Amino acid sequence: MPRLSPPSPPCLSPRSVFFVGLLLLIHWGPSEVKCQNDTEPIVLEGKCLVVCDSTPSAEPSGNALGMSVRSGTGRVAFSAIRNTNHEPSEMSNRTMTIYFDQILVNVGSHFDPARSIFVAPRKGVYSFSFHVVKVYNRQTIQVSLVLNGWPVISAFAGDQDVTREAATNAGLVMMEGGDKTYLKLERGNLMGGWKYSTFSGFLVFPL
Repeated sequence: MPRLSPPSPPCLSPRSVFFVGLLLLIHWGPSEVKCQNDTEPIVLEGKCLVVCDSTPSAEPSGNALGMSVRSGTGRVAFSAIRNTNHEPSEMSNRTMTIYFDQILVNVGSHFDPARSIFVAPRKGVYSFSFHVVKVYNRQTIQVSLVLNGWPVISAFAGDQDVTREAATNAGLVMMEGGDKTYLKLERGNLMGGWKYSTFSGFLVFPL
């Protein structure tokens, strides 16, 4: 009696392998896939790569899987100084904006050096500080941080017994995207000189 050889296993096409794997994944459910941090990607059989981000960006990409793409666009910071005592002609106009002629930091380029105005790129909490020096000036000055035309933080300098004094203040401000802020001389003048004055700000966190 002739010996019967065992039947050879069926040969599956690549498409069949894909569908079998898909059925197994549906059967097991997502509970079998555990998220790790973003430095430890999960590699599944069948050349499937899944990366779980434990610290998603504040600006999600909005895809159907709920994943987010992290980017460096959230970094916003600026710092400007007054490097000379020369008073620009704009200081005599109706706006009384305090101008800064040297940029130290302008990450994101949201501070306009020509107008000395910061424009918020997105909604969030921002930190601002300023230090406006008056030299050989016996007048009291008042400096305000102006947000969209309204003063929100002010400082005074009026000691007549010193040759140099500064109006200094700092605080947190909530801003919407497109909001504008700048420093304004509300009272007095800076005719005696205002070199070394500074104006700085940065995004604390987006909302």
